[in-house]
Amino acid sequence: MAMNSSRHIWKRWCVLLLGTILATSVLGACGNASGDQQGSRLKLKIADISTNTVFRVAKNKGIFEKHGIDAELVNFATPAEGVNSLFIKQVDVAFGADFPLLNAVSKGDYSIFASSGTATDLSANEWKLFVRKEIGSAADLKGKKLSFSRGTFVPYLWDVYLGENGVALSDVELIGQGGFDEAYVALKKGEIDAAWVYGAVLNEKFGALAEAKELSDMSKTPVRLGTGLIASNELLEGHREVFVQFLKALDEASIYAQAHPEETADIMYEEVKQPREATFKDLPKNPWKLGFTDKAYAGLQGQKDYMVANGMIEQDFELNDKLNLDMVREAFPERIIDLK
Repeated sequence: MAMNSSRHIWKRWCVLLLGTILATSVLGACGNASGDQQGSRLKLKIADISTNTVFRVAKNKGIFEKHGIDAELVNFATPAEGVNSLFIKQVDVAFGADFPLLNAVSKGDYSIFASSGTATDLSANEWKLFVRKEIGSAADLKGKKLSFSRGTFVPYLWDVYLGENGVALSDVELIGQGGFDEAYVALKKGEIDAAWVYGAVLNEKFGALAEAKELSDMSKTPVRLGTGLIASNELLEGHREVFVQFLKALDEASIYAQAHPEETADIMYEEVKQPREATFKDLPKNPWKLGFTDKAYAGLQGQKDYMVANGMIEQDFELNDKLNLDMVREAFPERIIDLK
């Protein structure tokens, strides 16, 4: 009888122990989820691209960690793809041009919380227009097939560029593509007649095409590419102080990258195999200076008006309602405008 009682107690103890182990495992797994607090650090999955130095320097040099962030970089072909990945919770934070940012905030519970300060003439000069060799001027693009990366601002750029040269957007055929590599192959084969390309590596690659030539660049248009940061309202509101530190980390990383081009080029080559010369060319043209200026606001407002007028945004909204500038105001009060 005593033996049966002992066995019963032993079984109950084993069940309780197993339950405790399982519960601990589940809680541990939850603790590793993106956007969760890891002790004093917040785990964040950040959308990135292979030519952006800021996030990689921040992670490689321990700047994220110093500011209380456990960062995981998730690489995409374009910033727009990274922004779209917010919808399926593949990442927590993304950066991108005005077009994908506005598309995202129009469809979900997200906010733009800072601008990178890169809407400059120097940066615009890096956007090159490559065309087939037989194209002599913008007027020759009438009736041609023009490439754009899906989910990006490029249709807007085409509209402005063509309009300034007497060609209506309705006079051309826009061909949506998944990225620059696809555009490269299509331009080489003659499946498209023109494409906008960005960055030293791609400009050199497209420039080497026997079938193509550079016709213009974006600095010759009034379009300037604003770039901002976006995250869910839930994450921003739940971790305000961490995002203040996140912005400070990015600013510190940008300053470090500009001051140490050799080391930055080494980091980019080691991590994504970007040629060192490409980093040297791109770096001085894209220094991030986190804030939110009148130029950033005007760029977003103008792009939003265009997207609403052309049916790209179905339901109009007040831009101010989609901006959460509390964190950047705390981090860099001298770099931010007052919203009216």
